[in-house]
Amino acid sequence: MPRSSPSAVDTPLLRVSRPVSACSRCRSAKIKCDGKLPACTACEKSGRSGECSSANDQFAKGKERSYVASLESRAEKLEKKIAFARARKQSVAMHDADEPVEVPDRKDSLATIRAAIHGKAARRREAADVNELVSDFGFLSVNATTRDFESSTTNMTFGRLILAATNNEPVPDPQRFQLPSRSTSMALVQYYLDNIFALFPVFSETALLNALDAIYQENGRPVTDFEHWLLYMVLAIATTGQSRSNRDSHYADGLSWVGRALQYADKVLMPGYVSQIQALVLLVQYAMMDPAHFDSWQLIGFACRAVVDLGFHQDPSREQQTGKQTLEMRRRIFYCVYSLDRSISMVHARCFSFTDDSTSVAFPTGTMHGNASNSINGPHSLETANLLFQLRYQQSCWYQELFQSSRTPLQDASTYIWQMCQDMREWSEHFPDSLPLAFKDFFDLELLYSYIYCLAPSCRVLSVSSYGKSLIFEYSIAYMQKIFPISRDPVNTAFYTYHDALRVYFVGSQLLAVLGDSLDQLLNGILPYVPVPLGSPPPPPIPANAGVDGTNRSLNCINHIKETLKTFGHRWNDSKALLSSFEAQAEPVLAKLHQRKHHLNELSRNSHSPPMFVSQPSFEHMHNMSAEEWSSTIPTFASSSPLQGGHGHGNSNGGLGPGSGL
Repeated sequence: MPRSSPSAVDTPLLRVSRPVSACSRCRSAKIKCDGKLPACTACEKSGRSGECSSANDQFAKGKERSYVASLESRAEKLEKKIAFARARKQSVAMHDADEPVEVPDRKDSLATIRAAIHGKAARRREAADVNELVSDFGFLSVNATTRDFESSTTNMTFGRLILAATNNEPVPDPQRFQLPSRSTSMALVQYYLDNIFALFPVFSETALLNALDAIYQENGRPVTDFEHWLLYMVLAIATTGQSRSNRDSHYADGLSWVGRALQYADKVLMPGYVSQIQALVLLVQYAMMDPAHFDSWQLIGFACRAVVDLGFHQDPSREQQTGKQTLEMRRRIFYCVYSLDRSISMVHARCFSFTDDSTSVAFPTGTMHGNASNSINGPHSLETANLLFQLRYQQSCWYQELFQSSRTPLQDASTYIWQMCQDMREWSEHFPDSLPLAFKDFFDLELLYSYIYCLAPSCRVLSVSSYGKSLIFEYSIAYMQKIFPISRDPVNTAFYTYHDALRVYFVGSQLLAVLGDSLDQLLNGILPYVPVPLGSPPPPPIPANAGVDGTNRSLNCINHIKETLKTFGHRWNDSKALLSSFEAQAEPVLAKLHQRKHHLNELSRNSHSPPMFVSQPSFEHMHNMSAEEWSSTIPTFASSSPLQGGHGHGNSNGGLGPGSGL
């Protein structure tokens, strides 16, 4: 993004960081110090400007008392201590070299143990000092205009700070390369636009295509650092998105593209520009597909901080003159960061970077702004992205209420959870007819995962009702029936990442938990009575094939979870650890299921009666039924007679459809 002619969205009002510490006189008098240089206001008014510690060597006139300056001061002190310790170690080593080495006597064993204990304590103190130094990141605000983040004044730029905090394994240095053919790059760009950009339109299509033209144009205009970063990261994400293993050429090529992009990190990740947020979002997207090298949760935290610092978490007031396209881009950027923050935090069971109460931004509308003639297949609609933004907002509401608000038990928890599920079900009923099938499957998986997450035990709802366990059981099976073939598809569509492996593991854990608690109820197909007061939201629907052969469906589901985690393990090594953990949890449940299956097979050999299929009333009729009437319609099945599930409008592979009943 060129910075020669910045727009209003590129030059927002920036916050100035507070002083790192008060001067000695204000600190002793316990009064507020404004940190003014060369002397603070309080010292000036009292006529003691010369005594103000602001004028000392540490904070000399003209030197900013910024966050980085304080870190440099503390780092200098630590370096002196390290140098002294090394010199002492060398002197001791030289002294010991002149003396013969003797085997320590047993009498000295106690002294040796004491010395080891003291050495371990010293290492702990040193580690505590380092942790204290690093922990200051969360307490000091960053001055986005400070010169301390310029590469011309210091080796520690903000980009290097971000990479140091978020790198898991170092990215290999880029090798000399030749750009692929323009048609190859355009195919990768089109893959990104169709499968990822449609969900996260954090920049304009025109900017991406202009970057492509500028880099491939010989003797053309100069290419900016952000244009290099934009194209290289898009190529990295598109290439890695088509990888099936961390040993194939797609993964290696994607990592190579990232290495080339990181050459421009110092300028691109500089605070105070919208391009920093856009660059961070691209890095987050890559990190979700390559957790071995980057921590996506740390990266999205930096992106959220940048959004708040630039004020994008609030729509500008009416008094501010903001163009329509600028406002739309501003909203798109916010909701892309918002959606990623909610998704990543939920899958890692961590806190959000900011609450919904602190934000006030309307959803973007219309199509992606840009020149349609420059786009490969025309401008993309915002419909798909807005569907994702709306779902993330609904997820954020109940996640904050159930997991982040408090530990006080929630009053009338079932009604609240049913209402949240009802809202998400209504969201799913408004999919446009033009929504591609790949995104339809993507959103169906998101809906099933949200149901399971919302129904699972939380800080405010510690136990799950009997009906809630039946829902978790059925939704888990439906989820795995849908994601299992997607994980084995040789063509990656939509935006499936390592976080989907974490979701599969979570779904599997919830399935094992409810089977361990209520195995007989779930496998016999017995649905408990759920009273529905007039005016309250209806319970979430049961998938169409609920209650049919629960034992075999459970065994197949557990096998699908194992196979899916194994498939994901080819791409992400962490998925192998998830598989091992799940297999250990599943052993006792599998033993009970195989024992039950053997028992049912024995009964079926001795029984000559055909299996019974019993239809149950839907929850639309439960308002007019008592508990006795409901129980009389549901016989108990302890043998091989399966229970026919509700006749809803679920799809053929066990997914949910609007209006499905029991």
